[in-house]
Amino acid sequence: MFPLACDDHWLDRQPYGSVTRETLARDIEGANLILIGAYAVLKGDHPYNNSHFSAPSNWIMGSIAGGDAYRGTDPGDQFPILEIERHTLNINNPVVELKWNTLYDGIRRANDALSVFQSFDGKDVDIQVIKTRSAEAIFLRAYFHFEAKKIWNNVPYIDEKVKDYRVPNDKDIWPNIIADLQTAAADLPESQPETGRVTKGAATGFLGKAYLFQKKYAEAKTAFSQLINGGKYELTATFHENFNVETRINKESIFSVQFSTDGRDGENANTGDLLNFPFNQGPVGCCGFHQPSQNLVNAFKTDGNGLPFPDNYNETDFKNDDRIPFTAPFNPSTENVDPRLDWTVGRRGIPYLDWGVHPGSSWIRNQGYGGPYSPVKNVHHKNQQAQYTSTAWGGGFAGFNTTPLALIRYADVLLMAAECEVETGNLEKAREYVNLIRSRAKNSAGYVKKADNSPAANYTIDLYYSIWTDQNFARKAVRFERRLELGMEGHRFFDLVRWGIAAAELNAYLTTESKKRDYLTGAQFTAGVHEYYPIPDRAIITSYVNGKPTLIQNPGY
Repeated sequence: MFPLACDDHWLDRQPYGSVTRETLARDIEGANLILIGAYAVLKGDHPYNNSHFSAPSNWIMGSIAGGDAYRGTDPGDQFPILEIERHTLNINNPVVELKWNTLYDGIRRANDALSVFQSFDGKDVDIQVIKTRSAEAIFLRAYFHFEAKKIWNNVPYIDEKVKDYRVPNDKDIWPNIIADLQTAAADLPESQPETGRVTKGAATGFLGKAYLFQKKYAEAKTAFSQLINGGKYELTATFHENFNVETRINKESIFSVQFSTDGRDGENANTGDLLNFPFNQGPVGCCGFHQPSQNLVNAFKTDGNGLPFPDNYNETDFKNDDRIPFTAPFNPSTENVDPRLDWTVGRRGIPYLDWGVHPGSSWIRNQGYGGPYSPVKNVHHKNQQAQYTSTAWGGGFAGFNTTPLALIRYADVLLMAAECEVETGNLEKAREYVNLIRSRAKNSAGYVKKADNSPAANYTIDLYYSIWTDQNFARKAVRFERRLELGMEGHRFFDLVRWGIAAAELNAYLTTESKKRDYLTGAQFTAGVHEYYPIPDRAIITSYVNGKPTLIQNPGY
């Protein structure tokens, strides 16, 4: 789309070398390679990009911006992420630029693939193959536009018919996204022979999600109900199965980005989350980003009935070893806690996958700056090294891993469906969906265990047994459950924005967290501005037609 690299016309250039689009477009094999090129952008890459900062997990724009995590690391590392965390963004922030460029490169590639498949007919290529592959390209186009819409709101829609990419961002593109997802859902098969290709379920799930973002609850409920009642998807027996490379493609997986350690230096692995590991393991000692916040940890506290504290969870801090040297004695908290905490957050005194008991500050790059916690969900197990990781970075936590990244999973669908039920007045159905999630979390087979196979903490969780009659209570319970289930998965900021509570929640968060993390002092979220990111300045510059930009900057920037 609008390039952010030194060459302002790269969209019009043919690839270097002998293989061109025209060469590949001559037969179905080549056309499929063009489509795979569009899938490749799901990983967060484009020709001029560092995928660490445009990862599909949205760990920067979703988790850090939403208060699930701190930037982590140390004060001098990657200042542009700090701007996002503090909501002091400017129009030249390189993380925002990279994300824009990545998404619109994906849109370009999806359109290119769609055009090629549409050029075939039933004589040369089986008509069903054309239909399926075209639907895959249309879904990818919708997905990339969906991401752009939720990040910037005012964005241009580009389809395969567009020749001049300098398209204005003066129209609401939700109707275009919905139309694409409807087409994809109608034409895609229920399953695909190759893992990673999009299916009808993925398109239906994102269709429901697109309606949900518009508060069209009845339409969203219809889409989610198709998945819930269809029998194809269900929750896994234990929570962590969704984050283990060996079990992550399962009955709960609706659509995930696939990775591989094949290729140059493991670059086909999950490079987007490469920085998000504990520090000081192996010869590399990388990297210490995306450290869970104290606010997130506090959310996992439970009462004597095993239920959360959605109103006052953050009044006191869950016991931690903040600023306690790893050489000093420390015993982890005995407070009641939701068992999902220790599959989401690494904390001192608790087993960290199979790497051993988390030792505290020796695994933290700068504990006084980034806090005492480590991320868990996208970290590989020690016994998976070499088989599921690349040794390009020397091993330890820092190896490139191949853990698939779920863009949508069944638990997410159940919680979005629960939202719809709350907003349309069916509170008991919402409670049913939430209790399905909590019942899985309650399964003691999925608890983090000590060496003697006893629970690693005082895990106390149960279901909502009382009938829900108050819509405000139900709404709060569903939203809180979403944070517990999907913490550190890049959803939080976008959830707060679509619920219309981002300013209140994040300003309260910043006020409290700044007392623990000095660098947050003075940070403030401005309502009416910070719900959306700035359009990159260079995207606006390259959009000029007849001396005027076709892209208009978002309010407040």
